[in-house]
Amino acid sequence: MTQAPLPMSSLLSTIDSPADLRRLTRAQLPPLAAELRAFLLESVARTGGHLSSNLGTVELTVALHYVFNTPEDRLVWDVGHQTYPHKILTGRRERMNTLRQFGGISGFPRRSESEYDTFGTAHSSTSISAALGMALAAKIKGDQRKAVAIIGDGAMTAGMAFEALNNAGVAEGRLLVVLNDNDMSISPPVGALNRYLAQLMSGQFYAAAKNVGKQVLKGAPPLFELAKRFEEHAKGMVVPATLFEKFGFNYIGPIDGHDLDSLIPTLENIRHLLDTDSGPQFLHVVTKKGQGYKLAEADPIAYHGPGVFDPSVGLTKPATPPRTTFTQVFGQWLCDMAEADPRLVGITPAMREGSGMVEFERRFPARYFDVGIAEQHAVTFAAGLACEGLKPVVAIYSTFLQRAYDQLIHDVALQNLPVVFALDRAGLVGADGATHAGAYDIAYLRCIPNMAVACPADEAECRQLLSTAFEQNHPVAVRYPRGAGAGVARPVDLQGLPYGRGELRRQGRGVAILAFGTLLQPALAAGEVLGASVANMRWVKPLDLDLLRELARTHEALVTVEEGSIQGGAGAAVLEALQAEGLTLPVLQLGLPDTFIEHGDPARLLAMEGLDAAGIEGSVRKRFGSLLHASPGLKRVS
Repeated sequence: MTQAPLPMSSLLSTIDSPADLRRLTRAQLPPLAAELRAFLLESVARTGGHLSSNLGTVELTVALHYVFNTPEDRLVWDVGHQTYPHKILTGRRERMNTLRQFGGISGFPRRSESEYDTFGTAHSSTSISAALGMALAAKIKGDQRKAVAIIGDGAMTAGMAFEALNNAGVAEGRLLVVLNDNDMSISPPVGALNRYLAQLMSGQFYAAAKNVGKQVLKGAPPLFELAKRFEEHAKGMVVPATLFEKFGFNYIGPIDGHDLDSLIPTLENIRHLLDTDSGPQFLHVVTKKGQGYKLAEADPIAYHGPGVFDPSVGLTKPATPPRTTFTQVFGQWLCDMAEADPRLVGITPAMREGSGMVEFERRFPARYFDVGIAEQHAVTFAAGLACEGLKPVVAIYSTFLQRAYDQLIHDVALQNLPVVFALDRAGLVGADGATHAGAYDIAYLRCIPNMAVACPADEAECRQLLSTAFEQNHPVAVRYPRGAGAGVARPVDLQGLPYGRGELRRQGRGVAILAFGTLLQPALAAGEVLGASVANMRWVKPLDLDLLRELARTHEALVTVEEGSIQGGAGAAVLEALQAEGLTLPVLQLGLPDTFIEHGDPARLLAMEGLDAAGIEGSVRKRFGSLLHASPGLKRVS
């Protein structure tokens, strides 16, 4: 569908870089922010993407680029999905219609995309560490530039943020940390820090002092206006000493993150403090997710990452009910198993909605734990629960489990604890791109002793293999992709499948295709045309050695197919097993190559990597054409 050009407003059309922005007068900034918000809403409605968080950072983005000399001064956004206003103001306005599409601009900061994207931040809680490194590098090189980390309150729940604060408080660099406090991560915020920030904002002493001051000064308008300008500093006098001051920061705030008349002078004062080497600065800014769009303000979770929609109508239910996703299969299984086994507890690192745990929290609140954006803690917390006889299920994206690798090895696997890891977003993830792709879990899990790895081929097997994993007395990961499966009907019971066993799905001759996970469907289509055998392996670890031996004995070549990295992946496991068994025959490994794969439509990306039916067929023909015994009359896969 050809899209009409977005309406362009008078001020925004003149801004092709922050240098253009800095030529505006202060009086022009509020109308520019309004135009930017309107453009942002219309743009995301046409492409899909992160909306609520970006509507909340419009004024903050304008103020930061207006006050600081970007890109010489470094801005590091955390998490990076709140950077659409930043992209629009830094020369990418005309490319917003390509957002998160193949060949288009990324939904996150990306160093190769713009000099204004100083650090890639698609995973949370890294900004303070990176900005501190930039600030100290400038000091070492004798440069005068500043570094600014803009971190959300959800990202502040991660231990890495506090490790960086601990280091930064004693370092001598020109560093500003801006806490973008919108009382909202992706799922509702949790934890003691969030409660502390809420109490700080709603404290009776602060509120009373502010209200009394207003009443007294309203009788003297000049003094009232002076007090308003002085308010940003006065707040520091009436708010109790903060956690951040204990880390060695000069704490300023909280201030209204949508009030440019507060933001700009405050940031100008902080810039002066940085110029005078007054130590690290901490600015607490309060914003609202979905600001300026009533529907998103009312339901920021629903509008966190919507698809294409009509802004005048809002989100609507599709005319045709969508197919059941693997995430929904997991969520239903979790509730059913929790009903059957009181030992089950569910854990998520701040991804309640994304991991399909909303219903589980509603039905089993005492057994539901959202630990915040703290993957390391989530895994070791699960280990502690398992030590006491409970059966933890950690629902976590494949890409986020990478952040807890030491805990996975040392705290779970080494102690052989029965923790189930439900790995969502395995394989390619589409619009979020390389930063969120679950390309490496097979490789990084199968090398760990005591760990088992299951790869369901469809929705039914996902439910069954989750049950199998739950029955084990050691750690097991079940990996499944984003989105819907083949539409296979799911059993209603909790019966598992045989542990470590695959199945032969198609009997052929010459070549056997060993499929791991949901690529079984294109492998079957290719096998039908090629006359090849096709096995649904189901388990990467333990491999079904009996099935592998039989396939190796009765075929002249093997082909492994997986939606994961070839290096160290399931195909590598097959080669290792064959070598250990003393079996020698050619093996073709098909999977994700040794490169980061860009964002785009998942089906298109799989086809580009030769992992659709046509690609599998073509690769097998090219390598093993002389071994094929296709039946007459079969058509090639198109």
